[in-house]
Amino acid sequence: MALWAGIWAILLQLALLLFFSPPPGHCQGERSRLQFTQPLYHASVYENSAARTYAASQVRMGVPLQHHSWEVRYRITSGDEEGFFKAEEYTLGDFCFLRIRTKGGNAAILNREVQDNYLLTVKASIKGDSLEAWTKVSVQVLDMNDLRPLFSPTTYSVTIAESTPLRTSIAQVTATDADIGSNGEFYYFFKERMELFAVHPTSGVVSLSGKLDVDTQNRYDLEIQAVDRGMKLYGNNGVSSTAKLFVHVERINEHVPTLSIVTLAPVWTEKSPVVAVVTAEDLDEGANGEIETVSIVAGDLLELFSIERTEMPSEKTGHEEVSQKGSNEFVLRATEQFDWDSYPYGLNLSLQARDCGTPQKFSAVHTVHLRLSRPAPAEVTFQKDEYEVLLSEVAPPGTVVEAVKLQPEPDDAEYILTPSADSGFFNINTMTGVISTARWLTQLTQEVFELEVLEVDSDLRVKVRVILEDANDNAPSFAQQSYEVFINESVAIGTAIVVVTASDGDHGENGYITYSMASLTPLPFSVQQFTGAVMTTQELDFESSVESFSFVVRASDWGSPYRRESEVNVTVHLENVNDNKPLFEKVACVGVISRELPVDEVIATMSAIDIDELELVKYKILSGNERGYFDLNPDSGVMTLHHSLNTAAPKNLFSLKITATDGEHFSDPMFVNISVVQGKSPPKSFNCTETRVAQRLAEKLLKKAKVSSKPKMEEGFIDLFSVNRQTPQFDKSFPTDITVREDVQVGTSVFQVKAFDGDTGSFIYTYCSCHVILAFSV
Repeated sequence: MALWAGIWAILLQLALLLFFSPPPGHCQGERSRLQFTQPLYHASVYENSAARTYAASQVRMGVPLQHHSWEVRYRITSGDEEGFFKAEEYTLGDFCFLRIRTKGGNAAILNREVQDNYLLTVKASIKGDSLEAWTKVSVQVLDMNDLRPLFSPTTYSVTIAESTPLRTSIAQVTATDADIGSNGEFYYFFKERMELFAVHPTSGVVSLSGKLDVDTQNRYDLEIQAVDRGMKLYGNNGVSSTAKLFVHVERINEHVPTLSIVTLAPVWTEKSPVVAVVTAEDLDEGANGEIETVSIVAGDLLELFSIERTEMPSEKTGHEEVSQKGSNEFVLRATEQFDWDSYPYGLNLSLQARDCGTPQKFSAVHTVHLRLSRPAPAEVTFQKDEYEVLLSEVAPPGTVVEAVKLQPEPDDAEYILTPSADSGFFNINTMTGVISTARWLTQLTQEVFELEVLEVDSDLRVKVRVILEDANDNAPSFAQQSYEVFINESVAIGTAIVVVTASDGDHGENGYITYSMASLTPLPFSVQQFTGAVMTTQELDFESSVESFSFVVRASDWGSPYRRESEVNVTVHLENVNDNKPLFEKVACVGVISRELPVDEVIATMSAIDIDELELVKYKILSGNERGYFDLNPDSGVMTLHHSLNTAAPKNLFSLKITATDGEHFSDPMFVNISVVQGKSPPKSFNCTETRVAQRLAEKLLKKAKVSSKPKMEEGFIDLFSVNRQTPQFDKSFPTDITVREDVQVGTSVFQVKAFDGDTGSFIYTYCSCHVILAFSV
């Protein structure tokens, strides 16, 4: 072992000497090295890429050039057996980039589904030199959405019951897509829109979304498509696959009938009194849900009872089954010869129902215990222990309030109102017990009326409490008949200039008030909805707008079933303020005058305009006239020569700074430059820049004149809700006579009448349909 260790040490030293020894003709420190920047690079390229597509890398690939004379060549030596790739070199400065691209010509196309990564070995060499270097390039093939989803299997079949509940999952189709990530995601949908079925877009679960009817259709052939996410669901140019789902619908008699029985106290005046009501139900539909019969299966050996369907009563007795189709309600009758006294402890009957389905199904046997004895005379009382009624305060006289009645009611019953402070507002029909209003109640502050009804013969009494409900019978009323306010034109936007207030005598929402502007023309004002504060919404200008605004503010309550409104006139007067400074008509004047110009000779005239009611303007020279050669009339603006220029120093230019003021505001300074020349010709000559101030003032005054001369629109207010011009009219179909059965229940609608009214307001609908209700028994 020691011998072998020594041999390996000698071989290692020899290898190191050979590796680090410089080639002939070179010094050891001068030997250049060819080396890649990394031993392994990562790059990526999309599958199906076109020829000569370069792979992308996050780092630069290649070798640094130690000598500018090097010509580096790259070649793929392994890892590309199919010949998909080519290595190219690109030299930039002192670096030779390695670029990997797909081959052109008849080279194969990359397919990620076949192979998604290639590990290429790339060799670098220098032309005319023996230097070489190697590196690895891992090329990741990225997925393209080049495959469509495929169903497996492509045909499905399912059978469901007609009574399947909505949203029940009835089948699931399955498709796969070989792409990855979002490219592999797809949606399921019906090729044609379906009303009765729905398919989940991602799970492929088909569920029921409509009611099935086997009589209308018992088979559905559904075509389901799977399409890549992002494609249009309809009209997707064929980038999808299709599966067929055959749904067969069957009518199945799934449920058995169920019985519910209610026993009754028999009416002894009848020959065959009803002792029980039997209701049979079946959750199936169609014939499967129809009840064919209800039978007595035990307990009636003497055939003392019969069962009849309520809509089609049978005259047969005994155990014969009732088979008429109609209502699912049956009555159990006792025969005329039945003697309850013979059954002091009652008896038991067993009942069973049978449906019309296929196969036919029977209900569970239901046992009912009948234990009846002749009833004792019933106690006579009022139908309620106490009556409480809500009544609108605008109910007219004669409005029915309530009907009180004894039960059982004697034939000679007589009802009266016990005299009290509240009874005077109501009447009662002594025979029927119907209470009605005797007068209008709108002016009363009282909200609750306590009445007592007495039945004379029995001396029975009952309390009737009538509660008045507030009606929207009052319109809002403003605190003033009109509002007038004066404001200056400089008031800020959003300033409250006046607050209008209104009140309403109603309660609750009937008396809750909101405010709005009722003007049909645009105004620089608005009103706060809940406070009534009138605010400015625009800047006001006395010089360009009308000097007063007149508009209407409307107050509306929140009443039901309709609102009431009232309006008030508001007038706002604008007051002028001095908010404009004078403006010169001409500025930047440049002139020439002769040195021999006579004293007091007019040189030029300054003119400035103040649009605040055309205020008078004063003129003044601010600078440039220290020696007093010029004089400026403060009222007219006329500039004249004050001293002879012959005595002036031989300077040839005067620069005068002139301003104008209305007593409060000063204009922007205006400069007049005067050049003095020798000789008498020309004596004076001036050029100025026009500011068009006069023209703009004229346009502004014309605009104001047009606004002021516009005819004002009449905005009179008509309270449609408080003016009752027309009377209600009955429709021509009003009956002249009606016929009512004597056993009609109180509260039954007897007939319908129609009336119309052309007004708007308390008769809120212009066409009204009313039902006449039976208020007492006939």
